Parts: sequence; structure tokens; C-alpha cells
Amino acid sequence: MTSGRRRPKLGLVDFAIFAIIVAAIVYVWYRVDSVLEYRWDWTIIPHYLYRWDEEEQRWVANLLMQGLYTTIRLALWSIVLAAIIGVVFGIMRTSRRLFPRMLSRVYVELIRNIPPLVFIFIFYFFISSQIMPMLGIEEFIRHASPETLAWLGVLFGPPKLISNVISGIICLAMFEGAYVTEIVRAGIQSIPKTQTEAGFSIGLSRLQLMRYVILPQAVQRVVPPLAGQFITLVKDSSIVSLISIQELTFLAIETSVSTTRVFEVWITVAGLYFGVCWSCALVFDWLERRMAVER
Repeated sequence: MTSGRRRPKLGLVDFAIFAIIVAAIVYVWYRVDSVLEYRWDWTIIPHYLYRWDEEEQRWVANLLMQGLYTTIRLALWSIVLAAIIGVVFGIMRTSRRLFPRMLSRVYVELIRNIPPLVFIFIFYFFISSQIMPMLGIEEFIRHASPETLAWLGVLFGPPKLISNVISGIICLAMFEGAYVTEIVRAGIQSIPKTQTEAGFSIGLSRLQLMRYVILPQAVQRVVPPLAGQFITLVKDSSIVSLISIQELTFLAIETSVSTTRVFEVWITVAGLYFGVCWSCALVFDWLERRMAVER
């Protein structure tokens, strides 16, 4: 006799909720079509996703897909940098020393109590005017070989826009890093104190205890909230459209204005965001189940 998970069955309440959702969509569609007298035209959308390049004789990404690729790059690099910031400050938040705890606490409270838009504006202009010249990225790009420019194009997008993209990555990472810090702190503090005491009793230093005992267990506990934070970061990346970084939302605004196809463009953009976030949710769900089996 084999036991397995019972497949959920749809009940009357489920069908009722589904009917309400469908009715709401139909009603909104009717209001847009009749009251606003909006004439739907979806034929332009495929052209703004991909276009035929006569010079290269192949299909290439157009504005909306270019923006989607930039959004994905922003999210991936930002979460990597935010994870580094979060781990460092998360460990500092649990330190016995006062200065590391105060420094990390100030960072977290500063980020969490400032509106995201205000934070992005302040730090973007500071980063663009102060940090980016120090990094020498534009000088590096000017003297880079064609092969290097090709790799930079894959990793960060068009070379002429790399400075803006990196500024946006730093801004998003600093903003999201505060929330990752709290996730890491909670994961570390969730480990029973008895394990800490046992580690000290066998002669482990605090660094060895953190490396071999606490962090391996904390990583398994922070994966689910980190997954949610990554999905949130994908959506939060739309904020940087206000500082002229050409990601999906920025290019969607340009497309909707130039074509006057407001609903079609934004529904398509919503679908693209949903596709990315849902795919990430499936990947992280699989990863979480794998880690649960390996425990």
C-alpha cells in the first residue's frame, strides 16, 4: 500500500471565486471598450517584442524585450550584491561588539524608514557623480577590446549604457540589502543557543563556529524568505525607470506614448513581469523542496 499526497479537489467556493474573477475581467474589458471608447489593437505588440533586422538578417529584440533583458540583468546582479551586503551586515547585527551592531542597525533603519523613491534619487545622483568616476568604468569601456565589449553587452547590456545600469544595480542592492540583512539576522538567531555553547565547549573560535555550525543551518532557513525578496526585487526594479535607466517599465512608457496603445502595452508588460516572477517562484519552490529532502 503506497501513500501519497492527495490531490486537491475544486469545490463550490473555488468555482464561485473563479466566476467572480472572470466576471470582473469581463466588466473591466466592457468599461474600457464601451465607456472609454477604446479601440483595441494588439497587432503592434509583436513588433515591439521582436523585429526583423535587415542588416543582420535575423530577428532581434525590440524595445519591450530589450527592457525585459535589462530588468533581468538588474535583478540578478542586484540580488548578488544585496546578498553580499546582507550577509556581512546580518553577521554584524548578531555581533557581540557594539560598533558593528550599531553600524548595521543604522543602515537597516535608514533604508527601512526612507521611501524607496527618495532613497533611489538621493543615492543615484550621489553614485553617478562621485562613485562612478572613481570606478573608472567609462574610461575602461572606451579602451576595451571588441571581445570585452561583447561580454559586457551580454552581462550588462549595451556598453554605452553600462554606467547607468551599474548605478541602478548599486542603488537597488543597497536598498534590498537592508531587508536581506534582517533575513540573515533572523536566520542566524533562529539557531538554538545550545549549538553555540557546544561549539565553544569543543574549542571552536567564533569565526569557526559561524562558518561550520551556524551559517550552514541558517542558509537552509533563509532560502524561502530570500526567494520572496528576489521576486520583490524584480518588481522593485521598475523604480529605477524614474532615473532614466532603460529597463522594462521605462521603455514601456516610451512605447505606450509613441503608439497610444496604452492598455495593450501595459497588459503585455504585466504579463512579462508575471512570467519572470512566476518562473522564479517555481525555481525557488523546487530548490526549497530539494533542500528539505537533503536535511
